[in-house]
Amino acid sequence: MIEVNLLPSGKRRAARRPRPSRKLPIPAGLPKDPWVLVSSAVVLVLVALAGYLYFTTGSRMGDLTVEIQKAASDSARYADIIEKNSALLARRDSIAQRVAIIQEIDGDRYVWPHILDEVARALPDYLWLTNLFQVSPREELRFRIHGRAGSNTALTQFMYNLESSLFIRNVNLISTEQVVETADQLSRVVHSFQLEAVFNRPPLELLETVPLFDAPQWGPSMPPSGQ
Repeated sequence: MIEVNLLPSGKRRAARRPRPSRKLPIPAGLPKDPWVLVSSAVVLVLVALAGYLYFTTGSRMGDLTVEIQKAASDSARYADIIEKNSALLARRDSIAQRVAIIQEIDGDRYVWPHILDEVARALPDYLWLTNLFQVSPREELRFRIHGRAGSNTALTQFMYNLESSLFIRNVNLISTEQVVETADQLSRVVHSFQLEAVFNRPPLELLETVPLFDAPQWGPSMPPSGQ
């Protein structure tokens, strides 16, 4: 065969080589449309993601269920503890109230023994009592004394001795008059008087207290000083 070179350069054109194909090989049985393949891949990824989320969510729900059950158990236990604590607090308040009442009663327990003891200590010679009674409530216990005195000097000494007591204050002479007192077929003129005074609660630092185990030495009928 005769070949004629028609190119100006007189050179022969090299034959074109076939370009390599960039398309992926498609296995037999699969559709050849790329959009179909991409859609299928997306569906597979979504299915796999859904499966992963399902299993992880189920595991998380199981953990949350265990935590909820534990929290419910703790709540019931704490509710029982709170209920018991509230009962103990109520019992404590009740006991504190009873103790306060007992202390209030016990605080007034030796009021009249103190008054009688101090009045007895204050009695001078030639003076005796005929009556002693309360005339006001306990908040400011006021009492009145009726008696007889052989002289004004004895009455004055009696009032001074009462004022000197830590447990008595505001001693006032209500009235005094001369009366005839008859004893052993003898009559004599004496002074009948009425005094009024107020019970005083002295500060604790001014009192001398005695332990309870030392109390028997005072006798069954006489309270220890400072009670």
